[in-house]
Amino acid sequence: MMKKIKGLFCKECKKEYPAEALHVCEFCFGPLEVAYNYDLIKSEISREKITQGPKSLWRYIDLLPIEGGPTAGLNAGYTPMIHAKNLGAALGLDYLYLKNDTVNCLTLSFKDRVVAVALTRAKELGFDTVACASTGNLANSVAAHAAEAGFRCFVFIPSDLESGKILGNLIYKPNVVGVQGTYDDVNRLCSEIAGEYPWAFVNINIRPYYSEGSKTMAYETMEYFNWSTPDHVVVPIASGSLLTKISKGFGEFEQLGLISGCKTQIHGAQAEGCNPVASAFKEKRDFIRPVKPKTVAKSLAIGNPADGFYALRIVRESGGIIDEVTDDEIIDGMKLLAETQGIFTETAGGVTVAVLKKLAERGILKKGESTVAYITGNGLKTQEAVSQKVGKPWHIQPNLKSFQDTLKKV
Repeated sequence: MMKKIKGLFCKECKKEYPAEALHVCEFCFGPLEVAYNYDLIKSEISREKITQGPKSLWRYIDLLPIEGGPTAGLNAGYTPMIHAKNLGAALGLDYLYLKNDTVNCLTLSFKDRVVAVALTRAKELGFDTVACASTGNLANSVAAHAAEAGFRCFVFIPSDLESGKILGNLIYKPNVVGVQGTYDDVNRLCSEIAGEYPWAFVNINIRPYYSEGSKTMAYETMEYFNWSTPDHVVVPIASGSLLTKISKGFGEFEQLGLISGCKTQIHGAQAEGCNPVASAFKEKRDFIRPVKPKTVAKSLAIGNPADGFYALRIVRESGGIIDEVTDDEIIDGMKLLAETQGIFTETAGGVTVAVLKKLAERGILKKGESTVAYITGNGLKTQEAVSQKVGKPWHIQPNLKSFQDTLKKV
């Protein structure tokens, strides 16, 4: 019987590997990618089958790297696409849309998508313990979905993470390990630990499967746009994986005949305090120079992004732009989104909105063209970033006169 997963292959030298818990080529040290049997998938998938599927990311199960049915994140994905008329009016864009993963299930970020796929695959491969290195959202998602799916769990985070994200781990009672260092330090440590313990590290030895979950954001976008792609998308960049997989998702639907063509310019957004991909783009380099992160956008603070090179190449090939914004612009972006659309996003969303604003002001995003901005996490997780920037409540006595006297001063 033919299977849709053919195995893994190296993105650099193309050497093939079995579909196991592997992520690095033993010959050239390139990253491994899932190899699919697209001929088989094409014979089984259709628009009708997708639309009749569950209202979750699992409606696209034919294009996800699992062999059986889902066992984690059963309700993840299928988040709202919002025609952002108010924000669009402020930016001079008539057809601005927001993919709102601030309401994703279970933990209010796009990471619920990748973790749903990773943990399902981990169970298929026989693991009973899952782990991750994380800037916050991934740890929250791994902890929550591990609790739901019955895994033992370890999450490794920088010790200076936002308090909301630390609490968002502890409540699920995983083993939370705060590491004194940056995310890149945490990731290096986890790579060593992964070599010593038989655990499924979702963004290390399970990474080829984990990263495929991000494609579902592209699939949902095309389904919303009546089986077509928007003119522009704006995507935040941390490791670069989300941007590369959104591009892959567009390409797969085109390859399978589910859309007739992809015209999308893909734009990337980074914080000025952690801008390795944006600086490479601006300096016209074809390599990524690692940086030491210093930004309020901690969920994007990856100074040595694993997929940065591929994100850089995809943006250039699509005719897109990668831009960066200051911490003040990030906060302003968060406030602008909340004030115009009623969406409270975390700092990563502030980066996306702030870069979106820059691209609109520069005329790269045009009034009559369609643009989708990916809002990837909820602001309740990063309240510290804006707590001193949003004013204070009125304080009055419990009587009408006190209210009216205060009202006159406003």
